[in-house]
Amino acid sequence: MTTTTPEATAAPHATTAPDATTAPDGAIAEARERIDVLDDRIIGLIQERMAVSAVVQQTRIASGGRRVHLSREMEILGRYRDALGRPGTPLAMTLLELCRGRI
Repeated sequence: MTTTTPEATAAPHATTAPDATTAPDGAIAEARERIDVLDDRIIGLIQERMAVSAVVQQTRIASGGRRVHLSREMEILGRYRDALGRPGTPLAMTLLELCRGRI
């Protein structure tokens, strides 16, 4: 009975190994492009959130309410903290400031 080692069943390499100096650069460049795409999407979503928040604030003020609803903001802070850990809180604070202005 013959046994087959993993090395014997592995497909042969069609090309030589990539150059150690260019492969990481290519991977980094691809990852950075992906980050740029994600950042563009995040910025677009923040701008959309700002517009929706403005509608909420205008509607609340027009109906005699306050511009800021603090218990709602506390919910948002908790949501970001729960999802992202401690750094989520200042991120949420920045987002809230962008959407409602300083209080």
